[in-house]
Amino acid sequence: MATSRKLTPDGTSDKLFDACAAEKKITDGLAAVFEEAGYRQVRTPGLEFLSVFASSASYFPPEEMYKLSDNKGRLVAVRPDSTIAIARLTATKLKGAALPLRIYYAQSVYRRQPEHRGRDSEVMQMGVELIGEAGFSADVDMVGLAIRSLSAVYGGRFRIEIGHVGLYKKLMERLGAGAETQGRIYRYVTSKNYSALEDVLVDAGDRETAGLLLRLPGLFGGAEALGEAAALFDGYDEDITEMLGYLARVMDALAARGYADSVMIDLGLVNQAEYYSSLVFKGYGESAGEPLLSGGRYDELFCDFGERMPATGFGMNIDLLAEVHLCCPFFHYPIERAEKRQAPLGGEGAGAGAATDGAARILGGDAYVGGLGGGGLENNGKYARPLRVALTKGRLEKDFMALMEASGYDMDPLRGKGRKLLIGIPGPGGAEDGALEIFLAKAPDVVTYVEQGVCEIGIVGKDTLLEHGGTYYEILDMGLGKCRFALAAPSGGPVAGGAAPRAVASKYPQYAGRYFERLGLDVNIIRIDGSVEIAPLLGLADSIVDIVETGTTLRENGLEVVRYIRDISARLIVNVTGMKLRKAEVEALASRLAEGRG
Repeated sequence: MATSRKLTPDGTSDKLFDACAAEKKITDGLAAVFEEAGYRQVRTPGLEFLSVFASSASYFPPEEMYKLSDNKGRLVAVRPDSTIAIARLTATKLKGAALPLRIYYAQSVYRRQPEHRGRDSEVMQMGVELIGEAGFSADVDMVGLAIRSLSAVYGGRFRIEIGHVGLYKKLMERLGAGAETQGRIYRYVTSKNYSALEDVLVDAGDRETAGLLLRLPGLFGGAEALGEAAALFDGYDEDITEMLGYLARVMDALAARGYADSVMIDLGLVNQAEYYSSLVFKGYGESAGEPLLSGGRYDELFCDFGERMPATGFGMNIDLLAEVHLCCPFFHYPIERAEKRQAPLGGEGAGAGAATDGAARILGGDAYVGGLGGGGLENNGKYARPLRVALTKGRLEKDFMALMEASGYDMDPLRGKGRKLLIGIPGPGGAEDGALEIFLAKAPDVVTYVEQGVCEIGIVGKDTLLEHGGTYYEILDMGLGKCRFALAAPSGGPVAGGAAPRAVASKYPQYAGRYFERLGLDVNIIRIDGSVEIAPLLGLADSIVDIVETGTTLRENGLEVVRYIRDISARLIVNVTGMKLRKAEVEALASRLAEGRG
């Protein structure tokens, strides 16, 4: 008890002088942008009745909310979301007010986060809600306001990606999965945990729809992404064809306003809050591993409060913006000079423009230390450091070096690294183009480095991805480290004879648990970090789930493979922001490796 008196709860932290000053500068700058656009500020209580967020739509899973009871024993929640709270406020305090309503807010939200994932449970947000105005123009205006907002307070390059949540909802309707399965699919899609998504869709009855769901994350970019999607969905569903046409119109309208270089398409975009109904968008910045901004249209939300009103809006992560501001020297320019910095990717819209000479000097060369791992820009528009790769130690390290050499890279610097932790690798043939920075890590840490954005790329086994999940893109099966997940048991024992396992030992308890859950079996999963083969010999378990290459170790310990579950190999994963902002470099590396693999 005495020790905890000096600590803050997990997911929270104290904000000291510089952090508070950065937050004030950002919130003042955003308030000026919002008020100039006609928005007025409100604030909702930090505590709301749980029923506000626990509607039939299940916008936020109960396990993500902090819950307690009031002095009458009624359940209340610490505010997990501002938009829902403002919808309640509008349907009560502002009932009958003239529409449209333009509202902005600046307040914290609180959501439980997985332990030791480096994410905050308390996040300061600032955003806008346009209530009572529907249609194409309102959607374009809202994305335009998002661009102007980031231009005002963010000193680096950024992109707004837009998508249509209707694509995902239509695919789920066609898939026809049960409510529990739909919930898991939704969680995996929103977190971009595509390894787990692939796992849950493996037994889907509608294979065409399952395949399309798995293709969605790869459909992002410019006009070419819409063209690829149009071909992919041709003849599948007329509603989806109309959605793609609507996105094309939005892109054209934003381009006409000078925002062409600041906006891209992402058809795999499904924002976390399930209340979104059509157009959704997110904002990514070069020095932030997570989205800076998230929003979209939510025309059905007010039905939960007895009203029917169209609405759209977005929220910005002020803590993340302040963190980037403090970490990156080029963010030290005053907010009021934001319009002079290079903000959107070359865009000519409001707030966009060429970097000043002073900014170019700060951004270039050794003066930039990399901030949150996003990599700074030199004055020619290139990134100040190469792509950074987290590579799994051990056998995969050796196989990767051989593949890189087959792809034209000189890997001697990595072989002779000595005590160096970060090793520079020149591009193919010694060229500057295609150069990399590589460091070695344990497999689970590779996922963490990529997810947090300090590395753009990770090389890791599929077994690790299936076990640990995470938020990233998985873009290439490298064909290295091939093996298989298998259920194994003592030879001649009941499980080997066809009986259902009762207790299973595994280094992969999360994956094993999902596997038996899918089979409808109630199995006790026991986590073992060492030699899992000994568990049946000691009577700890009647079987194991492990990766198997030749099966020699199993046979030497009296075990046999009962069932092969799935194939495993090394994968190339990419940070979400890194994929958006350094797409050409990432795809060039993946292409070289694919060619080297043969």
